[in-house]
Amino acid sequence: MEFSASFTGTPAGARAARHFVRDALAGTEDSFLDTILLLTSEVATNAVLHTGGMFEVQVEVLDRGGVRVSVTDDNEQVPQPRVSPVDATTGRGLNLVDALASAWGVDDHRHGKVVWFEVSRVSARAE
Repeated sequence: MEFSASFTGTPAGARAARHFVRDALAGTEDSFLDTILLLTSEVATNAVLHTGGMFEVQVEVLDRGGVRVSVTDDNEQVPQPRVSPVDATTGRGLNLVDALASAWGVDDHRHGKVVWFEVSRVSARAE
């Protein structure tokens, strides 16, 4: 099962992306869904902060019971996890993705990149 939608590169677009993922996964157990929504917020917010343009979110329910969320934007710069000062208001998103996702990565796209993550039911329960 796969769902996709496009969003504006604004804070409202990032919020709408999170709601889209929540609606696409309606009926999913709360702890599993909470992890997916947190990571969606982080990746969608990165698209807003670093591109300001439209971005697309794709949600795929995997055969093995996990979920893959992909965010495509038009910025070719590959994001990297970094260490942020304790008083920084940004810069921790990919560290959260790295800690909570069962897998994640960045793929080239013809006009930018795709940042994706997967959450398996096992990794969501381990939290």
